[in-house]
Amino acid sequence: MPTKAAQTKVHIIKTVAPVFNKQGYFGTSLKDITIATALTKGAIYGNFKDKNELALEAFKYNVNIITSKIEAVILQKHTAIEKLFAIAEFYADYYRFTFKYGGCPILNIGIDANHQNEVLLQKVRKAIDNIQNNISKIIQFGIQEKEINPTIDADYYARQIFARIEGAVFMTMTTKNEIYMKDMSIGLKIMIDKELIA
Repeated sequence: MPTKAAQTKVHIIKTVAPVFNKQGYFGTSLKDITIATALTKGAIYGNFKDKNELALEAFKYNVNIITSKIEAVILQKHTAIEKLFAIAEFYADYYRFTFKYGGCPILNIGIDANHQNEVLLQKVRKAIDNIQNNISKIIQFGIQEKEINPTIDADYYARQIFARIEGAVFMTMTTKNEIYMKDMSIGLKIMIDKELIA
């Protein structure tokens, strides 16, 4: 059983994660953190060295919500093509899924941290690399299983897939219109069908 201190730390992260995601690093004040958690400044800094450490933990928490959901969806599928289609379908409803968390943490924090918080920006870049690498591995698996054209550059297509996804996320979040995510999902499936399948 986790100690009371460990439980408090988890409570703080879970509570402030959507706050940081919505308001950004500089937009989130210590007052916002104490109000959200109903804890004192001393309690916050008794568990975290500083605001930066808390922001990093909050970002990791938010990204884990997304990646664990994607992983669960992918694990239900058997072939590489099914897995790629499942990713496209997951992101079709991404706006509704992430709304309660304040939107896409990779997009939100990536924009917020750029030119302002190099440590946090590096975490965003690492999250992007991890997602793209996982997509690339699925494509490589498809090549090995002779589902996907062997001439395909897995890394190139992984970048293309994720760039299309994040572009649609930006448009959807900015306009508050899910049509961009829906259109992107359809477009990805067409691309997979026409360009990847052997």
